[in-house]
Amino acid sequence: MSGALLLQVSHVSKSFPGVRALTDVSMTLHAGSIHALLGENGAGKSTLIKIITGLHHPDSGDVMVNGEVRRFANPRQAAAAGIGVVHQERNLVTRFSVGENIMLERLGRHALSSIDYGAIHTEASKWLRLLDLDVDPRLPVSRLSVAQMQLVEIGKALSLQSRVLLLDEPTASLTQNETRVLFAVLRKLAQDGVAICFVSHKLEEVFEICDTVTVLRDGRNACDSQPLKGLVRGDVVKMMIGREEQIARRAPRPRTDVAPYLELTDFASSAGHTDINLTVRPGEIVGLYGLVGAGRSELAKAILGMSRKTGGELRIAGRAVNISSPADALHQHGIGYVSEDRKQEGLILLHSVLGNAGITVWRKLANTLGLLRDRSVIDHTGPVLKKLEVKTPSMHQVIGNLSGGNQQKVSVAKWIAAGVKLLIIDEPSVGIDIKTKAYLHDLIHELAEQGTAILLITSDMPEMVDVADRIVVMSGFRIRGEVENDRNYDRISRAIMSHIHDSAAA
Repeated sequence: MSGALLLQVSHVSKSFPGVRALTDVSMTLHAGSIHALLGENGAGKSTLIKIITGLHHPDSGDVMVNGEVRRFANPRQAAAAGIGVVHQERNLVTRFSVGENIMLERLGRHALSSIDYGAIHTEASKWLRLLDLDVDPRLPVSRLSVAQMQLVEIGKALSLQSRVLLLDEPTASLTQNETRVLFAVLRKLAQDGVAICFVSHKLEEVFEICDTVTVLRDGRNACDSQPLKGLVRGDVVKMMIGREEQIARRAPRPRTDVAPYLELTDFASSAGHTDINLTVRPGEIVGLYGLVGAGRSELAKAILGMSRKTGGELRIAGRAVNISSPADALHQHGIGYVSEDRKQEGLILLHSVLGNAGITVWRKLANTLGLLRDRSVIDHTGPVLKKLEVKTPSMHQVIGNLSGGNQQKVSVAKWIAAGVKLLIIDEPSVGIDIKTKAYLHDLIHELAEQGTAILLITSDMPEMVDVADRIVVMSGFRIRGEVENDRNYDRISRAIMSHIHDSAAA
């Protein structure tokens, strides 16, 4: 251990109606340490963080800060005690500016205080520069990409200069480049004596940045604050899932030569795309890779009619079309979309698991009178939900009460169950544990084998190499090159970054 004990969780338990979330869980965080908190979806990681920060209160057990037992009434009290947090679900005020969000806790001493916006945006700029995020602090958060929002959330936590920093899936939406910058910042904070708790499903990142690990399995300690030195990936996975990891090495798939289902020719959009030429064939998985701000998610939304086509041609199954909305895309052209932002676009958080999983098949399953039986929806969506191991007390549970990872599983499952002809998948494995991630990749390949055309957007380079047949590289809202996927990770990652760097130099 590198320094003084700053935070100690001792024998904490917590139950919710129908769910035992934590049982006798302990963890210690020391100054100068970057401590990994690991476990499958629903293992209790986010619940533990919420207990530490006062969002939940434990049924039993203690949280100690600097050796003193504390029970915070809310996150503001935790922040005042030096505990900063970036939750898995973003907590930004989207109509406020980037600077206002970063400085939200210090806008004024009280409700009637005047606000010095110049000072706020100047101070916020310092944290944006630290994270290498090139956005105007006066820009409304609503105009940022999901990855940019994630970096703003991290900047907000850093600006509080906390002595204990809790990061719940901070790199989930970030590319390797953004992650590299963040890790440099975290290492500097650790050198300055900050205790950092790092939650992630990306084990390669855990071994790169962390020195200590706590693993939860089914709400209990599989290990408590153990040094990572001497452990290998297999050791950690076995603690997480209770068995050895099954790793399948996927062979490259033969390239299909059937006519494209989706074809963009010199396509331009009101979002800023120009000269986009792209094809996706039935049975093919085409990956879209790029850094934050490359325009990948915006291109998906332009295909779905969420922004206006301003030039070129969009063809579906060989026919030029104009798509007006996601509903038009689904019902007229068989196009599904797994959004990267499940909270705002992918799910209805106040509705049930069943309601969310079945929403894409209601029209298909309704009888001649327009009536729909729950049993029909369960029969249709249940096998996919079971395959992805969605943890829920019942299909009628409000989905907002599930863990973020289980929400993401439902967000993906509803489109897999829909049987669309083209599936656009944007950051499918955000917040998903390693076992489910493997199942998800298998399902994507099964869909392709059945003839579905798939456009995959992911910032996770290993995922891209494992899943895609070919990889299209974007930068500055344009396509910069293409890489055939032979599963050679080092060659592919170098080729992708070469396209990105060449476009930056042009």
